[in-house]
Amino acid sequence: MSLSRSVGALFAASALCALAATAGAAPTASLVPPPADQALGRALLKELIEIDTQHDKGSTVAANAVAARLRAAGFADADIAVLAPADHPTKGNVVVRLRGQGKAKPILYICHLDVVNARREDWTTDPFKLVEKDGWFYGRGTIDMKSQDAATLESVIRLKREGFKPKGDIIVAFTADEEAGGDANGVNWLVKTHRDLVDAALVINPDGGEAGVKHGKKLYLGVQTSEKIYVTYGLEITDKGGHSSRPTPANPIFHLSAALARLGAYRFPVHLTDTSKLYFAGRAKLESGQVAADMLSMASGQPDPAAVERLSANTETNIDFRTTCTATEISGGHAESALPQRAKATIQCRVIPGEPLDGIKAQLIQVLADPAIKVTDVYPGDASPESPPAPKLLKTIEAVKNSMWPEPVLLPIMSAGATDSAFTRLGGMPSYGVDASWDDLDDGRAHGQDERIGVQVFDEEVEFTYRLMKALASGQ
Repeated sequence: MSLSRSVGALFAASALCALAATAGAAPTASLVPPPADQALGRALLKELIEIDTQHDKGSTVAANAVAARLRAAGFADADIAVLAPADHPTKGNVVVRLRGQGKAKPILYICHLDVVNARREDWTTDPFKLVEKDGWFYGRGTIDMKSQDAATLESVIRLKREGFKPKGDIIVAFTADEEAGGDANGVNWLVKTHRDLVDAALVINPDGGEAGVKHGKKLYLGVQTSEKIYVTYGLEITDKGGHSSRPTPANPIFHLSAALARLGAYRFPVHLTDTSKLYFAGRAKLESGQVAADMLSMASGQPDPAAVERLSANTETNIDFRTTCTATEISGGHAESALPQRAKATIQCRVIPGEPLDGIKAQLIQVLADPAIKVTDVYPGDASPESPPAPKLLKTIEAVKNSMWPEPVLLPIMSAGATDSAFTRLGGMPSYGVDASWDDLDDGRAHGQDERIGVQVFDEEVEFTYRLMKALASGQ
């Protein structure tokens, strides 16, 4: 069975009809959970924020804390696994299973526990204390992604308390080492070494979604169906050098600079995936005039060259329909008065899913157009495929969204960055990023100082996560 058919088959018509009834209706009166669940969500957020899970500290303490919460909620020890690689004992993961009726394959949620480093002197608050101020929760991980961890944990506990029986099991994996510096990525390790614990027909990754706000208005809820593949190359050119008073055309810095200038001016060919065509069709609803017309042209799959040219001038849209390669590091020379003997650069490419990675290297060499430059693989990348933007799945997510926020559009998106969904997609599990942590597009603070989430936004995220988890598990 194809991926699109297997994902589409997860959702029974009866569940879709029930959800569709909410699609055009006004939102439910209360967008926040019942008081007990609201309080539990906030308590879980506080507990997770105040456990330091920076790279050097690891995630085992947090994994054990999550497991303790699950046991207290009535999950059996047999349904909770806390485990870490033998050579990385601080990089703990916890996997929990809410047992279903056995009538369908499981749904897997993946939620990383680690956070990007934060220094107290850079923040106006302690990054490892949850601080509520002026309608905001401050703390490292409030956006990426301990608020989503707390919402997902609260939701599975709430379903357990309600006695809810999904058609298939709901599995949640709280994992290690997604962020920079990771050397024991939890999702990758679980898929490769403990597949039986996480095997699923569908994966939901709250870290991969995007809920965009601009000027106080909710614009779109993005469902990540794919992500660009990260590939890194090293460039190096050498020469015998000499005294700076006797310059030669063989100067490695001049050679490398000229080649990088050619790369900077180069545009990779247009490559529109199923996701990007749906994305531009949805984005056109948020625009007007020429921009809307250009986006509809892209959505057609055979865009007008003039539309391509205009959208290529905007970084936000340019990255959605072509591979990009950019210089990120450069070095050269060894002394002020000497001709350089060596010049080096690092090139990072973000490749559209479906493009052969060896072809990108060949294009890069062609664009550099200098046989004296040696191109080596620094990180070869993994060809993670696009998950099909399955219509029934998107309709289910949209119905849940509409039950809370009818106005924002639903957008299938391809992430330019990287998430753990790459590993589950490589493992053959269709994976989708969905998250309702509404974030200001002009004031994104993930990975930055004074990271924060709105108090109301967090409460609504807890409720949205619960509703979506229940809807997906009811309609498998």
